[in-house]
Amino acid sequence: MESVLDLTDKYECENATQAEACFILPTYNEQANIQGTIEAIFEQQTRVSGYKFRILVVDDNSSDGTQETVNKLIEHHDFLHMITGNKVGLGDAYKRGFHNALTMFKPDVIFQMDSDGQHDPTLIPDFIQQIQQGFSLVVGSRFVKGGSTPEFSLRRKMISKLGNFLVRYVGGVRHIKDCTSGYRCVAASYVEKCNLDFLSTRGYSFQSSLICELVAQGAKSKEIPIVFTQRNAGESKLSLKDQIEFLLNIPKLGFHSNKDFIKYSIVGFSGVLINLGGYVFLTRYLGMAQEVAPLLSIEAALLSNFWFNNFWTFKRRSTRTGVLSRLLQFHLVAGMSGIINYAIFFLAYKYLMINDIFANLLGIGAAAIVNYLINSNWTWKRQ
Repeated sequence: MESVLDLTDKYECENATQAEACFILPTYNEQANIQGTIEAIFEQQTRVSGYKFRILVVDDNSSDGTQETVNKLIEHHDFLHMITGNKVGLGDAYKRGFHNALTMFKPDVIFQMDSDGQHDPTLIPDFIQQIQQGFSLVVGSRFVKGGSTPEFSLRRKMISKLGNFLVRYVGGVRHIKDCTSGYRCVAASYVEKCNLDFLSTRGYSFQSSLICELVAQGAKSKEIPIVFTQRNAGESKLSLKDQIEFLLNIPKLGFHSNKDFIKYSIVGFSGVLINLGGYVFLTRYLGMAQEVAPLLSIEAALLSNFWFNNFWTFKRRSTRTGVLSRLLQFHLVAGMSGIINYAIFFLAYKYLMINDIFANLLGIGAAAIVNYLINSNWTWKRQ
C-alpha cells in the first residue's frame, strides 16, 4: 500500500508547469503533531487542480525531535523543506518563512497554517477556489456564519472577541470579522508588496499586523467558516508576553491606517498631561482637597481635548451641530467610556482572572477605541 508521500510524488512531474501553493508551518516542539499535519496537507493535493503543493517548515530549534521527524519525511518528498533558527516568536518565524518562500520557490499563493492539527486541511480546496475566483486574501474565520470555537472556554472566547474588535476598528479592517485567525491563503504578489520589516511584532500579534498591511496594499478579502478545535497534542505557545505585545501593537495599527486616529491619540495624550498637571497644581500649589481637585483637572482635560479635536483633529469635517452641542456630546461619550473602562476591567479581573494591570490595559484600550469611534461617527459626524 502506497503512503501519502509516495502518492503525492506522482503528481510532481505533471504539476511542474502548474501554479504553486506554498504552506508555511512554524513549529516549536511539535513532534507529536507535525507528521500528521504534513501528510494531511499533501492528501489534499489530489482534490486540487491547477496547483502543486509545497511545504516549508520553519522550526525554532525544537528540543523534542521535531526536526528529526521532518528530516525523515524530507527524504521521501522533494516538495517538503525546512529552515531552522532560534526561538523568537511566531511573527519572526513567519517573516523568515515568507522571505525564504518568496526567494527560493516563488509561489503563486502562500498558506499560513498551524502545525498542531487545529486547522482542518480538508478546507484547503475551498481556500484555493476563492483565490481562483479573484480574491487575494482568504481567511479561515471562526466568527462568520458556520465558523465556531466549540472547545474555547468563556474566558478565551471573550478575549478573542475583544482582541478582534480592537484590531478591526483600530486597524481599519472592519469588514474582516476574524483578524487573528492563523489559517489563511494569500496571493504571493500581495505578500511581496508588504513591508514585512515594518511589522515589528515578533509574537502572535504579527497575524493582526499582517492582515492590516495586506488590506492596506489592496488585497481583496474573503472569509470562509472554520471550526477551530483543540490541538491534537502538546501545549499552546501563547504567553502573557504575547498578549501584552498584542495590546501594545493596537495603537500602531491605528497610526498606520488612520490619520484622524493619530491626531486623536496625540490629543488624548495631551489630555492626560493636563489632567495630571492640573491635579498637581491644584493640590500642591493651591491647597485644594484631593477629593475635589480631580473633578476640576478632569474637566480641564476634557475641555482641552474637545478644543483640539474640534479645531484640529476633525477640523475638515462639516457637521450639522453647533459647538455647544458637540461639547455636550463629547462629555457624554467621555462618561460612557469611563463606564466601559471600569466594566471591562472588573469583568476581566474578577471573572476572567486576568492580571489586574493587564485587565486595566484591556479596559483602557477598549474604552479609547469606543471613545474615538463614537466621537468620530456621532460628535463630529460628517454632514
